[in-house]
Order: sequence, then C-alpha cells, then structure tokens
Amino acid sequence: MSASMRTCPTTGLRVDKTAENFIKIHAVVATVALLIGGVSALLVMLTRWQAIHLLDVVWFYRLLTVHGMNMLIFFIIFFEMAVLYFASAVLLNSRVPAPKVGWVGFALMLVGTLMVEWMMFSGQADVLFTSYVPLRAEPPFYLGVILFAVGTLTVVGHYFGIIVVAKREKTYTGSVPLVTFGATTAAIIAAVTLLHGALVYIPTWLWSMGYMEIDPQFYRLIWWGLGHSSQQINVAAMVSIWYMLAAFTVGGVVLNEKISRVAFVLYIMFISMASAHHLLVDPGMGPAWKIWNTSYFMYMAVFASMIHGFTVPAGIEMGQRLRGVTQGVFGWLRRAPWGDPGFSSLVFSLTIFGFVGGITGVTFGTEQINIIAHNTLRIPGHFHSTVVAGTALAFMGATYYVIPLIFRREVAFFKLAKIQPYLFAFGMLIFSIAMTFAGTFGVPRRHWDITFAGAPFQVEFSPTVDLVIGVMAVGGLIGILGGAIYIVITVVSVFFGKRLPEGESGLGAHGRGLPLGIIAPPRALTPEDDGEDLEKHALGTTPGTMILVIVFLAAFITYYFVNWKLLSIVWKIG
Repeated sequence: MSASMRTCPTTGLRVDKTAENFIKIHAVVATVALLIGGVSALLVMLTRWQAIHLLDVVWFYRLLTVHGMNMLIFFIIFFEMAVLYFASAVLLNSRVPAPKVGWVGFALMLVGTLMVEWMMFSGQADVLFTSYVPLRAEPPFYLGVILFAVGTLTVVGHYFGIIVVAKREKTYTGSVPLVTFGATTAAIIAAVTLLHGALVYIPTWLWSMGYMEIDPQFYRLIWWGLGHSSQQINVAAMVSIWYMLAAFTVGGVVLNEKISRVAFVLYIMFISMASAHHLLVDPGMGPAWKIWNTSYFMYMAVFASMIHGFTVPAGIEMGQRLRGVTQGVFGWLRRAPWGDPGFSSLVFSLTIFGFVGGITGVTFGTEQINIIAHNTLRIPGHFHSTVVAGTALAFMGATYYVIPLIFRREVAFFKLAKIQPYLFAFGMLIFSIAMTFAGTFGVPRRHWDITFAGAPFQVEFSPTVDLVIGVMAVGGLIGILGGAIYIVITVVSVFFGKRLPEGESGLGAHGRGLPLGIIAPPRALTPEDDGEDLEKHALGTTPGTMILVIVFLAAFITYYFVNWKLLSIVWKIG
C-alpha cells in the first residue's frame, strides 16, 4: 500500500492522506462560516422579536446579508465539498490524482469567501442574500462570489477526476456505493447551479462597474437558478448522508438500490424546476410558465423525495429487524441507539425535513397558494425546516463520525454531544413552525420593523402575532444554543481532542468519546438474516414505516387543503 494511504481500523477502507486533509480543511472552514452565520442569526432574530428590536435598520439588513451568505452558501457548500472527497476518495479506496487542482479550488473558494465577508461587514454590500438588481454592491463583492463559484466548480471537477481514477484502477468492485452515487448527483446539480451563478454574476459585476446594463427580470430568473438550486445540492448531499448514517448507526439496509438510484436521477432531471416558485408573483412570467414549472415535472422531484422518505426509515427498520429487534410495530425505534448523536441527528433531520419542510415546500410551490405565502415569514419558516433542521442536522450527525474516522480524535464533551441534536432539532422545530404560523397572519419576510412605525399608512396584525413571534424567538434561542454546543464540540475535538491510536482496531477502550456505531458496529448480516431479496418483503416487514408514511400523507393532505381554504377566504369564495 502506498505511503500516502492508511487503512481505517473501523471501516477497513483505505484513506488517501491528501483526501483526508481536504476533508479536514473544508470542514473547518464550514464550521467557521457556521459560527459567523449563527452569531448573525442571533442578532437578526433579537431584532425580529419586537419586544427587544435590537439592531438599527442598517445593521439589520447588513447582518441579514451576512447570515444568508454564510448559512446558505459558505457553510453548506464548504461542507458539501468535504462530503464529495469522502464519498469519492475514501469510500472508493482511491488516491487523489491531482492534489494541486484541489488546493487551487480550495484557495479560490477561500479567497472568494474572504472578499465577500469583508464587503459585507464593511457596509459595501447591504444587498441581502438575493442581491436583486437594481440594489448595487461594490464590485469586489460580485468578484468574490465569482471566485468562490469557480473554486467550487474546480473541486467538483476534481471529484469527478477521483471517480475516473477509481474506476480505472479498480479500487472498488461492482457499481459505486449508493452514498457515492448520491454525492455524484449533488456534484452534477452543483455544476449546473454554479454555471447559473457565473451566467448571472459576471454581467452583474460588469454592471456594478458601469460597463453594461442588467434587466432585473433576467437577473431574477437566472439568479434563482443559483439561489434555490444551491439548496438542491444540499438535498442530494443530505439524503446521501441519511443512507450513510443509517448504515453506520444501526446497520440500515437499502431495500432496492435501483429504486433509490432512480430517485437520485429524478433529482438531476427535475429538482431545479422548483426554483420557479420564487417568481410566481413576478408579472414578467406568464401563467403557463409558472404552472408548468411548479407542477407537472416538478412533482417528479417531489416523488423522488418521497421515495427516499420511505426507503431510509424502512431501511433502518429492516436493518433492526434482521438483527433481531422484532418486538412490536415500533420496537425497532424504541430500541434504537438514541444516545448516538449520529442516529438522533439522522432521525430528526429526516422527520423535520419531511413533515415540516417537505409539506410546506410543495404547498408554497403551488402557483395559486403561493400568492398568500410569498414574501411572508412562511417562506423562511419553510427553508429553516429544510436547510437548517434538515441539512444542517444531517451534517452535524455526520461530523460525529468524521471526527474519529478522519480527524482521528475522540469527540470532546460527549455527554453534551448526545443531547446537542435534541436541543438543535427541538429549537429549530419550534422556530420553523412559529415562523410559518406568523407568516400565515401576513407578517413580512424581510422588513426591519413589522409594525411599520413612522410609515404613512397603518398595518395592524392580530395580537396573536406578538405571542407567536415570542415563541419563535424562544425556539430560535434553543436552536442557537444547540448550534453553539456543536461548534464548541467540533472545535475542541478537532484541535484539542484526545488522539486515537493509529492502526488500532479495537476502539472500545476509548469509547467514552465515540458514537456507538464505532464502539460496537452493527453486526454483519448472514445469509440466514437476508433470506430472499429484501425488496420482495419490504412492505410486509416494515409495518412501522408504513404507519409513519400514512401519518405523513394525512398531514400533507390536511395542510394542503387548509391552504386552499385560506386562499378561498382571500378570494371571498363560498
């Protein structure tokens, strides 16, 4: 074996030390971006809470810009690049063929990030996450975004290079693992997304210097191919991590790989069409374009998510039952390793993303219903349940395995790590639902002062809004506490945590700072466990998952038709 490779004592995988370094640096920068985004989130939330109303109008919009860029772009995408290196070089036992390319990509991403951060904090880019034209930032802001996008595309290209090398050198047998297939889906969506970014930000950069004009409608149309589709990279990466954490924590099985892979392909083909729901009130887009993009083929992406929403929990249930946990309908959940932060993060990510984020997303993406949700707090309520409670929680769960497997450290403050996903998930669930409920009363999405004090008109909301905003703030504080604990655990573990012995296969002696899936991995299945093909018996042997699916569908139908009822009230029908 090459001197640049080591064998993971837990998984038996060969790990290229260069890939290991790339995973580390991207994950560390992602954590720093999460810290910046989290602090700005706290200050923005304490301003939205009218009882405190902390920031003045300038700093509210400035930090709202900082929050959006750090959370939706820098944190998420840096972490996803770490996922790509793990899913390619590590899972495929492959070497990294062109390390200099990887370093160039990382350097461009980092330089672009620092430029954007400087422009935002110095007050030269108070344009919010969307940076809609004719709002104008200083040219270095747009250049920073362009450099970040080019760097990310370079890393994505490097990922595909590793896949090709692994295939040629036959470092794995058969098809690529499902996790790698899902990561490839994320990489393809990333390439399409970032090309949209280049298409819109390069002319906008020239516009900011006075060299050309930009049509605002063109900007909005192309920009959302970046702004919304960048969150679809998250979805593919998050689902891949679901499958991985299910296997690591309880030995979850894949019921039917072909079906799961088809679902990932549906993401590639149709998921970016959901970007259109941000343009449903724009007069420049005709009704045929709006309806086509927010129904019909977009529902194929929804169908794909529903497939994963069934196969992941069903795979967990099947894995538990095949390993002897067969008591009752929900015994597999009751006897699951809830003290493993990787497992609890997985379950909360899956549940909140599906029951809150998925249901509200499809509902708000309906052309007619969108008119009563657009630019109210219902929209950030939705994406805080997807990107934050869904994607970020999945990434947090993965971190508790990355720290010992890649950084070779025990997880610091492991007792806190066990409760961290509960705090974060519970807080963000309250926050998302309360924010969505406040939006139902028409509370605006971006306004510094929802009372519109000093305006030439009066806006009166129901007294219920004050209570709901207060509940939202409490939930946000709990979620921020959970996020802060995660950052402290990650930083202390990576830089000061107890180092694990190299080459040691029995890690039980060091188990106080390790998740259960590493101390006592799920036992290997035998032919007697498997019996006949899993997919032939999936429905009959996963009764708990089937009940959960029925509950989900009932909640989905109820919420969807309640929104039609609200719309009929606005239209004064009936």
